Amino acid sequence: MSSQTISIKKLFHYFWIAVTGKEQEFTTGSIRKAIFMLSIPMILEMLMESIFAIVDIAYVSQVSVNAVATIGLTESVITLVYAIAIGLSMAATAVVARRVGEKDLQGARIAAVQAIGLGVLVALIVGIIGFLYNKEILALMGAEPDLIEEGHGYTKWLIGGNITILLLFLINAIFRGAGDASIAMWALVLSNGLNIILDPIFIFGWGPIPEYGVMGAAIATNIGRGSAVLFQLGILFFGWSKIRLVLKDIALNIAVMYNLVKVSLGGIAQFLIGTSSWVFLMRIMSEFGSEVLAGYTIAIRVIMFTLMPSWGMSNAAATLVGQNLGAQQPERAEKSVWITGKYNAYFMAFVSLIYLIFATQIVTAFNDTPSVVESGSLCLRIIAAGYIFYAYGMVVSNAFNGSGDTKTPTKINLIAFWLYQLPVAYLLALVLGLGAKGVFIAITSAEILLAVIAILWFRKGNWKSVQV
Repeated sequence: MSSQTISIKKLFHYFWIAVTGKEQEFTTGSIRKAIFMLSIPMILEMLMESIFAIVDIAYVSQVSVNAVATIGLTESVITLVYAIAIGLSMAATAVVARRVGEKDLQGARIAAVQAIGLGVLVALIVGIIGFLYNKEILALMGAEPDLIEEGHGYTKWLIGGNITILLLFLINAIFRGAGDASIAMWALVLSNGLNIILDPIFIFGWGPIPEYGVMGAAIATNIGRGSAVLFQLGILFFGWSKIRLVLKDIALNIAVMYNLVKVSLGGIAQFLIGTSSWVFLMRIMSEFGSEVLAGYTIAIRVIMFTLMPSWGMSNAAATLVGQNLGAQQPERAEKSVWITGKYNAYFMAFVSLIYLIFATQIVTAFNDTPSVVESGSLCLRIIAAGYIFYAYGMVVSNAFNGSGDTKTPTKINLIAFWLYQLPVAYLLALVLGLGAKGVFIAITSAEILLAVIAILWFRKGNWKSVQV
């Protein structure tokens, strides 16, 4: 038997261990193996999320251009909810990973319960606002009256049911912090598998289920993600996760909750800066009409298809940083980040070539309206030009978050998005008359700036002394 055959068998063996979650020790042994064991389920998890995003937009594209634009406007608003979810998730991952690295599983369980409690509180407040004021939200985003009339049901149910989205994010972050990345993966397999099956049923109607149009996509999302949350809770209380809760764990712990809030504030601010800048970018894009906006929305969904696996690798870096800092191994934590960044850059370089060559064909597969294709393909090409920088930017930023240093990426996001991206997008698109192209150039150059600043800041090493 050749050495190549042995290597392939070994690779498949490691792959099976990774997706079944049999490997849970990441503070000793080979760093490359640890990255592989954590990255594979996290990449598959994010791939499932991005596959759903692509399938969802493909179904909705068959309804109308207004339906696609509705998704773009609604999701630019609900990303503000994602910012809170991701901020809390970063805190949960950092604290749980640190406690696991210290071999303090009781502390990890307490942190998990407090994080979930915070998530439920936030989701209920946001859900009531979205359910009651969906038309006003779309109008605020610059939607035309016919779009509001057709799409407000989608906004109502997606934001109104945001608790399913928020808890899915948050509990998966707890699993990832514990090193149980495979459980987080299977939760998203269930969630997005159901979404893909239910989407056409609720959008176009089937049997006794009426045709709901674009609103059906939100209904399917709530059912799919809600089912996955029930699966997650079942694993937490009755399953095989390293974090296994019992009823006595469900109690308010002010000190732990305060620590989570303190860590998450930087993460929430970090993503509020990024996502609110996206809201303003969508507002600028709406000046160019629904078809240009639809092209941009399709392109962003396609881009997310490849950014999600990269986020998977960056999440692996965050877990490795948190656990290794907990185990008093800061140099191993740093080395993990640079190796993960290198692998991510290889992947993103390959994807950028695909987008640069086949952008028109990719967008046409979703919608063949000429102005939609022109806008979407231009967006794909310009943003793909900076993909290698995104690769390192994502990994290094998430490494800060994994250490519990959420303040540094917040400062970096403030510089890259608010002080640079928004003014440049407005200047290029509206003042200098470049239109949508100006927005795309601003997005790419801002991400490159973010990556450069993050790498320089990371090399200083202050993140190694952060306590959570």
